[in-house]
Amino acid sequence: MPQYLVTAYDGTDAEAPARRQAVRDAHIAGVTAMAAKGEIIVGGALGDEAGAMIGSVAVVEFASRADLDAWLAREPYVTGGVWQTVAVTPMRVAVRAP
Repeated sequence: MPQYLVTAYDGTDAEAPARRQAVRDAHIAGVTAMAAKGEIIVGGALGDEAGAMIGSVAVVEFASRADLDAWLAREPYVTGGVWQTVAVTPMRVAVRAP
């Protein structure tokens, strides 16, 4: 099954942290369910030097790029205006922790 690296950066405006907090619970619920189905291999927040969350990164596995795009279309961080820049790069996981 195709795997992808998703790198997403939050907006840099003053309201960006509030947008992230407003939809964070919905985001966590969604990615937790996706991890249980094997769609997310690993994921987490990107931080700046001060420890503030500025984006996210995930390694995901979907049957097709269309399925990945469908996830992004319903992802709360996208629909809630948190992620302003999203890059998707095809990849292959070479090593997995047990």
